[in-house]
Amino acid sequence: MHNEPHYLAGLSLTGRRVVVVGAGTVAQRRLPRLVSAGARVEVVAPEATPAVQAMADNGEIIWHQRSYQHGDLADAWYVVSCASAADVNAAVSAEAEEVRVFCVRADAGTEGSAVTPAVGDHDGLLVGVLAGGEYRRSGAVRDELLDALRSGRIEARPTATELPGVALVGGGPGDPDLITVRGRRLLARADVVVADRLAPRELLDELPPQVEVIDAAKIPYGRAASQDVINQALVENALAGKFVVRLKGGDPYVFGRGFEELIACAKAGVPVTVVPGVTSAFAAPAVAGVPVTHRGVAHEVVVVSGHVGPGSDLSLVDWPALARLRGTIVLLMGVERIGEFAEALLAGGRPADTPAAVVQEATTRTQRVVKSTLDKMADDVRAAGIRPPAIIVIGPVAGLTELG
Repeated sequence: MHNEPHYLAGLSLTGRRVVVVGAGTVAQRRLPRLVSAGARVEVVAPEATPAVQAMADNGEIIWHQRSYQHGDLADAWYVVSCASAADVNAAVSAEAEEVRVFCVRADAGTEGSAVTPAVGDHDGLLVGVLAGGEYRRSGAVRDELLDALRSGRIEARPTATELPGVALVGGGPGDPDLITVRGRRLLARADVVVADRLAPRELLDELPPQVEVIDAAKIPYGRAASQDVINQALVENALAGKFVVRLKGGDPYVFGRGFEELIACAKAGVPVTVVPGVTSAFAAPAVAGVPVTHRGVAHEVVVVSGHVGPGSDLSLVDWPALARLRGTIVLLMGVERIGEFAEALLAGGRPADTPAAVVQEATTRTQRVVKSTLDKMADDVRAAGIRPPAIIVIGPVAGLTELG
């Protein structure tokens, strides 16, 4: 073994032939990044993992289903040898020396003419770390660097032209750890944050002091008017050259008025980036031990807004049709009128003993769960003192347990 110093370079492999010898689990890890780099990847191996075979079936790679032969590296720009047999890897490395093409030996990194760095992507940056073949060390350092970049501890701010306009960011169901990586990254770059009352509050504590935070819940207007003022705040700040993050609870497009805000920005010529979030409609049941689907139990999930009652002229929901379904109903914003919704479903023929679960403040330390049945859930919720925000799950899945 030898440990020579390495020269770190970025290879442009788009349209260029790259040969991968071996199609096991190591190749399975290496192939996606080569493919995403635009390389014309050819795999040589008698057998392949199902994932590698799927890539070949999808046309992402070419798989030569045979053993490696001398001459396979002709016209290659880069070679990765990850065969299970060391003598095959040695032969590949030897041919690579003959034809003067760089070769990575996955089984003995320092024996090849190239080493694969531990890599990761962040906001247009490709971060690579080499540690002389010590993969655990390079991987650990890579993870620390990416975490620091994503959290904003290391600044990698783009220019204003690279982060224009507004980002509609779904903050997830409550736990700050459940925001997406992209959402956290954009939040760390914000000049202005317009936050919903259901957006994870701990995320705001991490913002630098110069960031302006606008609390959408404290805008002193009626509901419809306040949305206009929120839209105006987004547009005006963006047109002033600031990068604005509209931080919402859950997902921006699941009863979050996100598309209204996108329309307002589009009319003003403000570009918008949409970052989906983990919706509480599925997260709340999950953390309460309720799968919204289960084989042989539920083949459909319907997410329903409860902000108006079933008898309201403003309701767009076909409650009799919902009552006839046998799957899962997830009701958002329904705690205040839970009795009305239960009556509508019972009147439509949903069995009285249909299991139900209500989850308050899901994924947070104050989470509470009430299990009940459709006919009793309104009384049980009142008795337990359940308050919004809470998610109501109705259907056979709410009666499942870990024991079946």
